[in-house]
Amino acid sequence: MTKLPVALVTGASRGIGLAIAHELAPTHHLLLGGRDGGDLASLAAGLPSAEPFAAELRDPVRVDEACAGIEHLDVLIHSAGVLRMGTVADLSENDWRESFEINVFAVAALTRTLLPALRTARGQVIAINSGSGYSSGAGSAAYSGTKFALRALTDALREEERGNGVRVSSIHPGRVATDMQQELHDWEGKDYAPEAWIRPEQVAKAVRLAVDATRESTIETLSIRPSGIR
Repeated sequence: MTKLPVALVTGASRGIGLAIAHELAPTHHLLLGGRDGGDLASLAAGLPSAEPFAAELRDPVRVDEACAGIEHLDVLIHSAGVLRMGTVADLSENDWRESFEINVFAVAALTRTLLPALRTARGQVIAINSGSGYSSGAGSAAYSGTKFALRALTDALREEERGNGVRVSSIHPGRVATDMQQELHDWEGKDYAPEAWIRPEQVAKAVRLAVDATRESTIETLSIRPSGIR
């Protein structure tokens, strides 16, 4: 197979996940998570050591099939997610369910499935959370709710897995220049200027910091905010 450490990155086809894949490519064999196997295969072909991990994360059968051959996993990075904005009065039942299914339930399920492989490798779980994991505001009940829940999940997992040698990190970026940021600006009715916000590559460097932490240390939580300087 490969002598490189193995890292699975969900949401690897765009935005923060794509930046993380490029950041780790020189040092890791990558499992590129996403739903479109063709896009993932094209991405993998351009990286030193990578292969697709194509699965709909809300489908437990597909997830189990995709994970079946993974016996040793050094890093699991949860970067896939959705943004559903709206007031409590206006958000639909589907908005709530989809938000929690993708941003929380799928994270918990994939982590649970891969914990044996992570324990074998004495590996790491790294979750891309958000500043919204610390505070909420008008219109962000669903999204912030999922990020609060994700923070609770990673905090609990960190304590549960200390004795098994698995380290858990939670990265909390503020606004990042991605497609999701464009969606948020569209909802807010504001003009979008990507240069005003954190570059995905900077979040990837924060992930690199966590990945490179030596065995006796853990980057437990890390917040990154736009500086306001252009």
